[in-house]
Amino acid sequence: MAHNGTTRRELAALATAGAAAVLIDGIAAPRTAQARLARGMARDMIQLNANESPYGPSAGARAAMTRSQEVAARYPGDLEDELKAVLAAQHGVRADQIVLGCGSGEILRMADMAFLGPERSAVVAEPTFEAVLAYAGAARGNAVKVPLNAEFRHDLPAMAGACGAGTGLVYVCNPNNPTGTVVTTDELAAFMKRVPASVTVLLDEAYLHFVERADVRSGLDLLAEHDNLVVVRTFSKIYGLAGMRLGYAVGSTARIAELKRHATANNANAAVLAAALASLAEPDLVPRMRKTMNDTRGALCAALIGDGRRIIPTEANFVMVEVGGDVAELISSFAERKILVGRKFPSLPTWLRVSVGTPEETAAFLKALRELRPAATSAAR
Repeated sequence: MAHNGTTRRELAALATAGAAAVLIDGIAAPRTAQARLARGMARDMIQLNANESPYGPSAGARAAMTRSQEVAARYPGDLEDELKAVLAAQHGVRADQIVLGCGSGEILRMADMAFLGPERSAVVAEPTFEAVLAYAGAARGNAVKVPLNAEFRHDLPAMAGACGAGTGLVYVCNPNNPTGTVVTTDELAAFMKRVPASVTVLLDEAYLHFVERADVRSGLDLLAEHDNLVVVRTFSKIYGLAGMRLGYAVGSTARIAELKRHATANNANAAVLAAALASLAEPDLVPRMRKTMNDTRGALCAALIGDGRRIIPTEANFVMVEVGGDVAELISSFAERKILVGRKFPSLPTWLRVSVGTPEETAAFLKALRELRPAATSAAR
């Protein structure tokens, strides 16, 4: 049965899910409106549209950013080297196997410039994160789009089969944005054996920190076997640093050298480098934030399923829900209620992507969804 608001049971579940977020690093977490104001956003908007962390950086990262003012007059080369050394030790590679980017978006642009061109195409899933396709246009590379399979997952066998003599790059987003679905480590390993060694496989793991399935591990485990694999990571999501812009890629020395040719010099500022180092020094940060956000995700999914709605099983910090009609109008209606939700994906026109927010933000989303598109009107049962 559809509800006009959030039930007491759901509010309790969401509150329980968010209990771990009440105290972050021993200090009170900012309230939703205050957090938005601190990030330069409108106070009266709930932002569930960009898959960000609603909790922001850790206390240690905030303090590190404040201290970075002391070196603001200097180029951050030493900090770049320090961060690459820390990441290299964490991932069991050499520092020259890592390149930093102004967000992982710059890494994707580097890859397109390095591995695509008028005679070299990119193989991508449809739908997936669109940045690779946007940058491919600048590199004058064509795109070969392979539809997701019936489970809304990457069709890796079909993507491998789509690779030919003119393929320069294959992009795999795991978990996939916007569906939140994953490919397993075994599936990825089999895929890597089928892709020609001349083709660079760009594995985007922006949301891997949220994955709980035991059969999904990082593609970093496959680097030693495949010189053509490049793994992309970001500090934008679970670390709460989206506004500060920092990503990185790990791969073979040769592939990383190709990426570096298209990197901007000193593309990471002193503040975000300091924040990243502080974040990596907190061993409990990722598991704590994973539990906080995944508990809220679980409560949200349970509520949507309880309404009789169809959702795509997700391992990321967002959920896709079928809303029984063109999603564009619904997105506008949410905005009128001061709630921002994900954009329309043309290949999934009746599916709405909503990011995991705080329990309070999630409750507001559920209330608005039930009023704007009651579950009884949904095509899914």
